[in-house]
Amino acid sequence: MVAIADPPSVDASPAGGRGRPLALLRRHRVFAVTLGVAFVLRIVTMLGFGPAMWFNDSYDYVSVALRPRPHPIRPDGYSFWLLLLKPFHSFSLVVLTQHLMGLAAAFLIYALLTRRFGMPGWGATLAAAPVMFDAYQIQLEQLIMSDTMFILLVVGVVTLVLWRESMTWRGGTVVGLLLALTALTRSIGLPILALVVVYLVIKRAGWKPIAAMITACALPVLAYMGWFKAVNGQFAMTNSDGVILYMRTSLFADCHKMNIDERRELELALLCINVAPKDRGLSAQAYLWWDDQNQLHVFGSGMKFTPEINANASTFAKKAILSQPGDYVAAVAKDFFRAFQWGRPRFPDAKTFLQYEFDNESTRKLPKWSSYHSTTDKDAEAYENGPAATHVVSPWSDIMIGYQKVVRLPGIVLGLLLLFGLYGVVRRWRDLGGPELLPWLGAVGLILAPAATAEFDYRYLLPAVPLACLAAALTARDLVVSRRHGR
Repeated sequence: MVAIADPPSVDASPAGGRGRPLALLRRHRVFAVTLGVAFVLRIVTMLGFGPAMWFNDSYDYVSVALRPRPHPIRPDGYSFWLLLLKPFHSFSLVVLTQHLMGLAAAFLIYALLTRRFGMPGWGATLAAAPVMFDAYQIQLEQLIMSDTMFILLVVGVVTLVLWRESMTWRGGTVVGLLLALTALTRSIGLPILALVVVYLVIKRAGWKPIAAMITACALPVLAYMGWFKAVNGQFAMTNSDGVILYMRTSLFADCHKMNIDERRELELALLCINVAPKDRGLSAQAYLWWDDQNQLHVFGSGMKFTPEINANASTFAKKAILSQPGDYVAAVAKDFFRAFQWGRPRFPDAKTFLQYEFDNESTRKLPKWSSYHSTTDKDAEAYENGPAATHVVSPWSDIMIGYQKVVRLPGIVLGLLLLFGLYGVVRRWRDLGGPELLPWLGAVGLILAPAATAEFDYRYLLPAVPLACLAAALTARDLVVSRRHGR
């Protein structure tokens, strides 16, 4: 079996041998103390913003947990987790598990760097620090959202792939199952399978682990798609991919340039936006979610995410991209590089931006939007078996509001981490990028994919951070090892 990652350059076995927890604690005391501080910050968050914080998407996840069904907009993986915890009737328990997931992702980074690649504890702790201390990461964990689970699953996949020199078919099976959970948590998880397959092919891992991984991933995903077809009539994971791609093209799509024949392509002509591209504003969100500005409402109320509308919107969007490739590339590039700003401009709109801030009042009173056989506020209260709106408690809330103003990973720092990781990949071109290649490609892909298929959103950046840190840490480790050996 050909190696898929470099062996550690130093002895990475636990000091003092097995069965000596005190010796292990001393060896890893820097990380242990750091992890403890990070846990305290999360307890302060829970005390200040209980039982949970809310985002617009949160209510759909809760609705599915109360009335299980394949949701037309997003996969149900996170809702299954809520369903599993439903008997406890506690959003506080839900967010506690999410805080533990965030810390678990940091632990995996630390364990991989110290045990597999022989990095000193302080260096591995530094690589895991953004996941532990970034205020927006902590706030995301307090939200009823799928992103924290997705982060842990992605980091888990990368950790398992890089953990050993070679991969067996059993290891490939475990990675495949994790990839299936990743895809069922967020649709963007499925392309990660392709990324891992390409990486393993490049590293000549052999066909058995690759075949086992693809099979283990495919079976749960196909089963879910079968369930989706039985309920929604289409063999797919969602009815939203085409509609969301339509949103991506809405700021530049020009039906005159697309040469749409209104007599032969009426279903496409109805999707034409009757506002000049230069007057369409800064955010594409308006042309999907805001009914007073999008064209999708012409097909009727509640019709956005049907198979027919999704197919028509997909056809329209692809036609726009092929007819206006320069405009599409410009839109994608603009959103991609938006990720690397020092500050956090209010985008896509003030309301969405504020939902990522501790200091907001948007969920201190739950909205009474229509939901599946209910309303959003009643769903949340039914799950909690009591009041579920965010209850802000001082001084804990004041601590985290102040903390968020100071402790965060600026976008420009994320960009520098990616550039440093890219240097490590290029530097090891003879080894086809070395182990740095997988986390670096994963980080770039997680930033680029939303820009290419939807639109920029701040929460889409956070899953890329641990992978960017991992790629940068591996690059630093290689530079130190090379210097020691005079290379």
